[in-house]
Amino acid sequence: MKTFGYRCLAAAVAVLVGGNCLGDTRADALSAAKKAVAFYTRKVATEGGYLWRYSADLKLREGEGKVTGNTVWVQPPGTPAMGEAFVKLYDATGEAAFLDAARGVAEALRRGQLRSGGWQDHIDFDSVDRVRIPYRIDPPGKKTKQVFSSLDDDKTQSSLRFLIELDRAVAPQADAIHEMTTFALDRLLRAQYPNGAFPQVWGETRMETPNALPADYPASWPRVYPGHGSYWFRYTLNDNLMPDVMHALWLAWAVYHDDRYGEAARKAADFLLLAQLPDPQPAWAQQYDFEMRPAWARKFEPPAVSGGESQGVLEILLETYRRTGEQKYLKPLPRALAYLKKSRLADGRLARFYELETNRPLYFTRDYTLTYDDGDMPTHYGFKVPSKLDAIEKEYNRLRTSAAEPAPRKLAPAKGDIEARARKVIDALDERGAWVSDDKLRYHRYEGPIIDMAVAVKNLTILAEYLRGYPKT
Repeated sequence: MKTFGYRCLAAAVAVLVGGNCLGDTRADALSAAKKAVAFYTRKVATEGGYLWRYSADLKLREGEGKVTGNTVWVQPPGTPAMGEAFVKLYDATGEAAFLDAARGVAEALRRGQLRSGGWQDHIDFDSVDRVRIPYRIDPPGKKTKQVFSSLDDDKTQSSLRFLIELDRAVAPQADAIHEMTTFALDRLLRAQYPNGAFPQVWGETRMETPNALPADYPASWPRVYPGHGSYWFRYTLNDNLMPDVMHALWLAWAVYHDDRYGEAARKAADFLLLAQLPDPQPAWAQQYDFEMRPAWARKFEPPAVSGGESQGVLEILLETYRRTGEQKYLKPLPRALAYLKKSRLADGRLARFYELETNRPLYFTRDYTLTYDDGDMPTHYGFKVPSKLDAIEKEYNRLRTSAAEPAPRKLAPAKGDIEARARKVIDALDERGAWVSDDKLRYHRYEGPIIDMAVAVKNLTILAEYLRGYPKT
């Protein structure tokens, strides 16, 4: 049963006689947001944190695998992603319930922060599991293992973005939140290599690498996977790692007015300038060794030029120019855009991997044999990615003919569009306060329906955007 859609039926009549639905939609949006937040915090959350997917009755739970204990997921769309949505609702409304929900998320992250400063993909709250993990708030134990803070898949970065936004929202900063956040930022700065790069993970000791070198092609490379070679300590761009780090650093700089964070973001951008490969493929790889040559990572991630990560690099270089006004951050774009546009596949997409120097698209068979044939690819990984090149080129052309902006430009949705989206979200809420999706779980034999946290984050954000645009008068 949908509980919020009835008001606009009468309001639609009011529109015909010169009225509008604005007041009713705003009241419905705030009521829906409160009801949803109450349900998710009281019925779905574990110790203030969240997983990825639940059966509609909440009996089955998943992160990146089945979850049975008191465990929550950090990697989006888990715990910090929900926290960001709560902060956006609080910013839009000033309602204490949304701030309380965000504080609950922050407490979950405080209990999951590692001694090295960041976070891993999940947080264990059961004591039998916690003793093996070097959580910062727990005393060291005999069973504690070495666990690295991770920048893979936006784990630590998403946690930082949420915590920084929450810290800003509750200014003057609350001691526990502020201390946790600045400790994590300080350890992130320590993890940055001298040339500006970041590893995929870092520990409690600082690592050093050779002097900065420009990227180049290896003289040869093995076509058969040679093993991981501790790739997680190397210079990493995989899965948008560098843009995600830089977004967190730029946000920290804007909120705390500490030039260390802005300087670290610029340093990271300078690394990306170094990491652009020379002709004939002036774009970027997923992973580099310490001599700045593309290198193997996992068994389905060969040394190659990446159509996916290269687009993320171009977007963050545009943002860096908007932040700084320095022309050097625009300089790599014409060559990279021209090369990538020529490299598009017949369907308009880009290959995730292009063979070094020959530029032939590379794929894998289901038994992870490297091939030029896309007929037998594994389904767990995106070997072809959408092209964003036209939008990137349009923004580049706009920026090169105008002054730099103090922050990334964001176009607000049209009033009618955001109101229609908010109404759709309101009407989709069930009587409990949940958004239920007609989908199945990935790791259980369960065909649905499910409660998907990606849907919850998206819908709460839409309500926050609408309420921000139409504040209570």
